[in-house]
Amino acid sequence: MEKITSVGNEKIKYAFRLASDSAFASGNGEFLAEGARLCSDIAQSGIAVKRAFITSKAAEKYSVYISEIEKVCGEIYEIGDNVARKLGGTDNPQGIFCVCSIPSRDESAIDFGGVYLALENVRDPANIGAICRSAEALGIDGIITSGSCFIYSPKVLRSAMGSSVRIPVIETHDLCALLAKARSEGALTLASVPRADACDIRAVEKRGGIICCLGNEGNGLTAETVNACEKTVTIPMSGRAESFNVAAAAAILAWELKR
Repeated sequence: MEKITSVGNEKIKYAFRLASDSAFASGNGEFLAEGARLCSDIAQSGIAVKRAFITSKAAEKYSVYISEIEKVCGEIYEIGDNVARKLGGTDNPQGIFCVCSIPSRDESAIDFGGVYLALENVRDPANIGAICRSAEALGIDGIITSGSCFIYSPKVLRSAMGSSVRIPVIETHDLCALLAKARSEGALTLASVPRADACDIRAVEKRGGIICCLGNEGNGLTAETVNACEKTVTIPMSGRAESFNVAAAAAILAWELKR
């Protein structure tokens, strides 16, 4: 196994840029994953693993996880601890990194008979990751993103703890058009809003496929998206709270939609 000890190595510089520059990663169709469990999950998910970087300590400690990576990746390098710190951006990384292909999932992957959460302009990676975890745990069929942060950024991947690669995530560049298509296919389209005149989510008659939209942390859904949905829904609140954190709202809505 070839060993890389310099952070100036071209393969390391490329991997580092994938992790630090979302636009670069998206443009090149690849992302950098870090961690034994996450890289193993990716290897088993069908996502292509192009290249792996592993420290000698990690190879010894995480042999079971690494065996899954070795099954699908033929280009594996041993790296020094200094290189691992560079790629991980921390003093104590696990020492396992994989360059992976971004899955090709467009709107044709959506089953309009399923239940989806659509995220419009959600910018906090921690929120995106938490929503993916809740969606997977509660049996949501997929996540649709529009104008939201890069789903394969290191922060999202860490927050999602593997969920973002285990459930379908579809990006759309025209959410309103997608909602119109969903309605024509018989799916129920919902706009989640903190408004007293919206329908209590518990009272919604659930039928067939559903797409429930959640908006930006500060501004909520755009007026265009609200108008494109068949119905506005809300989560009843007590006290003086004006709204839920978007990740908390997503978990409650997902529970109700699948209940």
